[in-house]
Amino acid sequence: MNGAQDMGGVHGFGPVRPEPNEPWFHAPWERRAFAITLAMGASGEWNLDMSRHARENRSPADYLSKSYYEIWLAGLEKLLAERGLVTPEEIAAGRALVPPKPIKRKLAAADVPAVLARGAPTERPAERPARFAVGDRVRAKQMNPTTHTRLPRYVRGHVGTIVMEHGCHVFPDSHAHGKGEAPQWLYTVRFAGTELWGADADPTLSVTVDAWESYLEPA
Repeated sequence: MNGAQDMGGVHGFGPVRPEPNEPWFHAPWERRAFAITLAMGASGEWNLDMSRHARENRSPADYLSKSYYEIWLAGLEKLLAERGLVTPEEIAAGRALVPPKPIKRKLAAADVPAVLARGAPTERPAERPARFAVGDRVRAKQMNPTTHTRLPRYVRGHVGTIVMEHGCHVFPDSHAHGKGEAPQWLYTVRFAGTELWGADADPTLSVTVDAWESYLEPA
């Protein structure tokens, strides 16, 4: 989906200036928003790609007016409301107003380190051979989906070279909308800076993007 979240390679936002010794969280509420999001993600009510889509599926004005963890919190509120786990009145009041609905699973504080260490692997068995191989020249498809996608706009229509093959992984474009995992082969594609931004780009610059097979076509 095209949106304000896909701002990579876009002019006008200025350089990225990392904050020296940046803390994990800038305020206690950010730590809490992160913790609640992880806890609810472990509940089984939605998957990781649904969570990403809820954060990214916002109008540009809304998205760009929010800080990083404000976007996380807004996405969480959307997921909770869609499943009837919170009401608009409760969000406005900042507290529970009705008895809570049961959820599939609960993440206990003592289990957090083990759950985070285990992660949620997305690799799946391959049902067919890979279409591409390392060294192949490919073109990222020119696409403008209205649904979730992980293909950045700035590489679409451009030619790159496959430098790694990662096996088959859950396809986020399907997974985010509850249409199944639909695993696909996943590749790392290297694009020259001059291919993406023209002759005035730094000739020593290259960008690598992880791209699912359906995003690519032979060049």
